[in-house]
Order: sequence, then structure tokens, then C-alpha cells
Amino acid sequence: MSQQRTFASMAWAQKGKVTRRERFLAEMDAVIPWARLLAVIAPHYPKAGQGRQPIGLERMLRIYFLQQWFNLSDPAAEDALYDSESMRRFAQVELGDDLIPDESTILRFRHLLERHALTAVLFAEIQTLLTEKRLLLKQGTLVDATIIAAPPSTKNTEKARDPEMRQTRKGKDWHFGMKVHVGTDLQGVVHHVKATDAAAADITQLPDLLHGEEADLYGDQAYWKEDHRVQWQLAGGRYRVNRRGTPSRPLTAYEKRINRRRSQRRARVEHAFHVVKRLWGFGKVRYRGLAKNLARAQTMFGLANLYLLRRRMLPRDFVPCLV
Repeated sequence: MSQQRTFASMAWAQKGKVTRRERFLAEMDAVIPWARLLAVIAPHYPKAGQGRQPIGLERMLRIYFLQQWFNLSDPAAEDALYDSESMRRFAQVELGDDLIPDESTILRFRHLLERHALTAVLFAEIQTLLTEKRLLLKQGTLVDATIIAAPPSTKNTEKARDPEMRQTRKGKDWHFGMKVHVGTDLQGVVHHVKATDAAAADITQLPDLLHGEEADLYGDQAYWKEDHRVQWQLAGGRYRVNRRGTPSRPLTAYEKRINRRRSQRRARVEHAFHVVKRLWGFGKVRYRGLAKNLARAQTMFGLANLYLLRRRMLPRDFVPCLV
């Protein structure tokens, strides 16, 4: 970013109010481990040569994160950088002095991350940081899944729905799309993310959501299995999955009370879903296929962990402004 500021930029810096967007971006800028994440991508990023020079890696990563937080398409991300001074500050772009990437450049960077499966590595780096800071606990795991809707219409070039998405019934309603399965610690910090079509049974994904060191396991009725409960308890663990009733054997009043207590603890897994789906807009898929949407989910849940823990990670002398 150029050290010389335009008059408009200087006037913006002297305004009397710190907006909520500006505060949010400043807080995330302070807690994201930039050096770790850039080191993951650097070996795969184009190097400067004799021809056209690539845009700085850190700038592209910052723009990619802006896309996730504000649910922006590639063209909308380019437009937002022209429209919003707070976004330009976060992306370290000075209007008039620095080159703002066009939508094709933003698209190619996203494809680079997907092609080399770097979003999974970025997610793992964030988990390593949280473990080092003792913010990711290993005592227990909460498991859950959420449905991400996909367009059911066939009014497109292929005249067909996305073949990797399926429909499922939840209550009395039918949903078409995918499922994101997560495993979190007892505070709701996500440590595993997996994506399947919406029709996949939650319990089939359970082995991929555990890290193997947990003593407690919490989940809703979709994860209950008697054989699994017996094996878990024989291994010395505490099986806290909600019991499932049947028409021939409905739950007793005592079992319902136990389920309510377990659900109160299990509800922490919903915090990350709230951030990703409600605050950041990942309630509907943007891309076709599971792989691209899984890459987006890995990025968003990694950032959601930092967002949920930001108060404990910010330095004591933190000032909410973007330089």
C-alpha cells in the first residue's frame, strides 16, 4: 500500500466515528495469523518475472477474506473495493495509487486455493494457532450438521440441477442442497469440517469429525447408536448423545430431561453456524459441486473460530482503526 494518501483518504481517517464494519475489519486484521497463512500459499503463488507482475499475495488473500465475510461474488468484490474505503484499508489498497484487482484476477486466486486444496491447510494452520494459545480444548467434541441450500431450478445451460446436490426431508419440509458436518470442542470452536450432499445420514460422518482424544461426545438424536454407545463407554468415555425414541419404545420423562440438559451443552455448536450462515451469508451455495463449496466452508469456519475468540486474542492496547 502506498504511503502517500489521497485527500479523500485523509478526510476519511479524520472522521469522528468508527463504524461497525471498520471495527470488525480491524479486529479480524489483528487476530488473523497472516504470516502463517501467507507461508502456506506462497509456494503455489506466481513469482515475479519479466512479464506482467502478479499482485501481492497478502492483498489477494485479504480480498478473498472480504469475499467470505460480505458474501461477495468475484465481480461484487471488485466493485466493493472501489465503493468502500474501509474495505480498501483492510485490503491495503490506496485508490489512485495501487492497482485494484479485477474480477478475473480474484477468480484465479480463488481457483488457485481450490486447485491445491489450500483452504484445508489454512484451516489447519488456524487450528494449530488456537491449540498453541490453549483456546482449542481436547476434552470433548460436539457434532452437528447444517443444510446449505442449492438452487433447485433447472433453468440453466445444462437444463439440470447440480448432480452433486441432493434433497432431504427435515420435519415436514424438503430441502435441496448440501450438508456441512462439523466437530467442535465443548466451547464451540470448530476442529473438523466435512461436506456431503444433503441426503447423507449424519451418523455416517461421525468418524471424520473426531480427533480421537475426546472423552465426551455430544450430538443430537441423529448420531445415536446403541453399539457405538457401548463401545464408547467401554473405552472410558462419556457418551452424551441424545437418546432416540421409537414408536414401540417412546422416551420416558427422565430421558427427555436428560436430552434437554445435553442439548443445552450441545447448543454451543450453533454459534459457528450462526456466524457463517446468518452473519456472513453462507446459507446458500454460490458454486456448483461439493469441492468448491467445501473449500469455502473450510475458510469460513476457520475465520469464524477467530471471530468467536477474537476478544481473547486481541492485544490489550488494541485500537479499532485501520491504518
